[in-house]
Amino acid sequence: MTQVKVYRISGEMLISHDHFPKWQKFNLELTGTSEKDAINKTYSLLGSKHKLRRFHIKINKVEEVANKEAVSKNIQDLLAIDRWNI
Repeated sequence: MTQVKVYRISGEMLISHDHFPKWQKFNLELTGTSEKDAINKTYSLLGSKHKLRRFHIKINKVEEVANKEAVSKNIQDLLAIDRWNI
């Protein structure tokens, strides 16, 4: 079974590329099986929320974070789940 890890991703995204373009910083914590998976999730989330294309997103830093160091409440709750009951 594949181990799920927590990644902290920081970078910049181009907001209002049509009218008054401005690069805005972002920080995300995401779960993924690999660094590549976390980067693809970042592109997907920012693209769907802010209507950005991949070339409007610059990822500066990707680092693996220990499970106990995760700041996001959603990530902490996901990691606390022991097993799924259906």
